[in-house]
Amino acid sequence: MRLSSIALLATALLMAACASAPPQATTPPTPTATATVRTGPATTTSGKARIAVLLPLSGRLAPLGQSLQQAAELALFDGASRELALSVYDSGESAEAALEAYRKARAEGASLVLGPLFGASAAALAPAVAQGGANVIAFSNDESVGQAGVWVMGIAAPPQVRRVIDHALQAGIKRFAAFAPNTPYGDQMARTLETHATARGAEVVAIELFDAEGLDLGTPARRLAATAKGSDRIAVLVPVPPPRLSAALTALATAGLDNRATQYIGTGVWDVQRVGSESLLRGAWYAAPDPARRADFERRFIATYGRPPHRLATIAYDAVSLAGQLARVRPGGDFSAQALSNPNGWAGIDGAFRFFPDGRVERALAVIEIQGDRSRVVGPAPSSFVRPVN
Repeated sequence: MRLSSIALLATALLMAACASAPPQATTPPTPTATATVRTGPATTTSGKARIAVLLPLSGRLAPLGQSLQQAAELALFDGASRELALSVYDSGESAEAALEAYRKARAEGASLVLGPLFGASAAALAPAVAQGGANVIAFSNDESVGQAGVWVMGIAAPPQVRRVIDHALQAGIKRFAAFAPNTPYGDQMARTLETHATARGAEVVAIELFDAEGLDLGTPARRLAATAKGSDRIAVLVPVPPPRLSAALTALATAGLDNRATQYIGTGVWDVQRVGSESLLRGAWYAAPDPARRADFERRFIATYGRPPHRLATIAYDAVSLAGQLARVRPGGDFSAQALSNPNGWAGIDGAFRFFPDGRVERALAVIEIQGDRSRVVGPAPSSFVRPVN
């Protein structure tokens, strides 16, 4: 519903998971001072708006790019083709390649650019957008690269943490802890828990960051367990993907924090196939898009292309569907910042979402409970947004 970091994107690819990995500091190329000029017409002779999709279609991530391209095509088949003329450009795996693809798309008349995938690549496009280029809806989930004219559409991890904390509070849990790897991602998740739970009036009793590469998880788990002792139920955030997740849970259980005494909570790194085979996760919660919507999309994708889509494919589908809706606003479409930032938001396969003027995305996430081979929604995703945009 879970990637700006190339290293953590690779993890997500291997797990076929949602893009919920942390950003990696990557310096984008410095664009030239020359503004990107559109030389081609913004619409076709039949009045369709020209939209560009930037995807990695060469190199090691070509299979992923192909899956996202097919999802974009499926959105056209489902109705967006009436208003859109879609062109796909190879953004490669580097910021330089993405910037070149953006310039080519803009020169050929693109009114809106969907993609690229990486956060560093999206950041590289920002100066060209600021010089009058087409707005960008990137497939990254790195909120830090979002800015005016560049929206981040991926499913970011901090909102997942906030959503599952709110659900735990509604269930009567008021004590929280985190057992996370000592990485930028783990630190970000722990800080998000500490900030959000405290703001909601809950108690954060322990934050334990363990060596992401170390073999000894027992010592940090015992430290956390000693601090977390109490009569009230506690929720422990474990933002760790498989297969490392099993070792983390075993260490916690051995220290006295098993799933009978503790409510485990997680992020989209748990949103992978066969995660329910981990017995210690039975009853655990994590926030993600409602899986029922995705199941229907997967069936139609398989029927069309003969193979299942990548976990990130829904983002491309929803982006093209959104472009189709914006194209209907007026002849030639309205792809302005004001139109994109409609406070009422948009419906998608990954649930309702809306963009903030600063480039971030807000998503209506469900809370999923793991029950062995099956999972169930215990916290339905909101169907709309009721509070005003901040």
